[in-house]
Amino acid sequence: MERIDVHAHCVPPAYREYCLQNDFAGRGHPDGMPAIPEWSAESHIEMMNELRIEQAILSMSSPGTHLTPGNDTEARKLTRQVNEELSKICAENKERFMFFASLPLPDIEGSLAEIDYALDSLGAIGFQILTNSHGIYPGDERLKPVFEKLNQRATIAFFHPTSCNIQNISNGSVEHVTPMHGVPSPVMEFMFDTTRALASLLTSGTVASCPKIKYIVCHCGAAFPPLVSRIAEFSAFLLGKSISEDEIKLLLQKHFFIDLAGVPFPDQIHGTLRLVDSSRLLYGSDYPYTPALLAASLAKRLDEGLGAIFDLQTSRRIVFQNAQDLISSKGSTF
Repeated sequence: MERIDVHAHCVPPAYREYCLQNDFAGRGHPDGMPAIPEWSAESHIEMMNELRIEQAILSMSSPGTHLTPGNDTEARKLTRQVNEELSKICAENKERFMFFASLPLPDIEGSLAEIDYALDSLGAIGFQILTNSHGIYPGDERLKPVFEKLNQRATIAFFHPTSCNIQNISNGSVEHVTPMHGVPSPVMEFMFDTTRALASLLTSGTVASCPKIKYIVCHCGAAFPPLVSRIAEFSAFLLGKSISEDEIKLLLQKHFFIDLAGVPFPDQIHGTLRLVDSSRLLYGSDYPYTPALLAASLAKRLDEGLGAIFDLQTSRRIVFQNAQDLISSKGSTF
């Protein structure tokens, strides 16, 4: 089946070298991964051709472009450099690539400026936001101006997981958390941080107050689906913010899309389908952090899993048409 890939990464060579030279990302081991993968448009398009991916929406992965807590100057410079590089790559391969721009969160002023620049001057179709920004989760009151701006621009917010970071409220210091030594965050911790980000967005009222944003969540909703009832039941007297299970499901169905990158079949998909229907599902490869051979194997597994649940027409909508409709609704066409 033809596909549109909403979860595809670009690793600009200059960004990769910057991380390595400045000892960011654990000397080339972001989130405990073996390495920062090398990337080129040519190799990416070769993979796309093999998997019948017509177009891919490029974005950065963890650790993003705000690499040093408190250093907003560095973050603004690197974010602008990366966004301009992605814009150039997409312009040179306009039939195959679009992109979600990065933001230098938690820098509010820099992010507000970057939203307008990326949309108006670079041709971004939305923004990639990490599940936490140096320990600040998306429903935090401090990030409210950014979400209000995204809502004003009626754009897409693609939430990508990162490792858990803990911000010390008393002095603002940030601690990178590795709950299980020797286990890279993408194995499990990415799923939990995505769950924290979703809970933060929904219980804070951010989604309800910013209804023009279209949200994309990775990895089949992570660990959120089985926790919806618990979050709803305890939100009122533990969080002081009441939101019912039905309200959560309505917000998810109306404002969220969920990509199927990773291993949603045979089990994870069923919890997600209790929250949203097939019109909210999208295809994602997670290339190149998922290498080409594994991406091919997972695509085959996905096709078989979809075929076991849906008819062919619905399966095709999930891997192609849903993404096409989403992007077209934002004023861009494939």
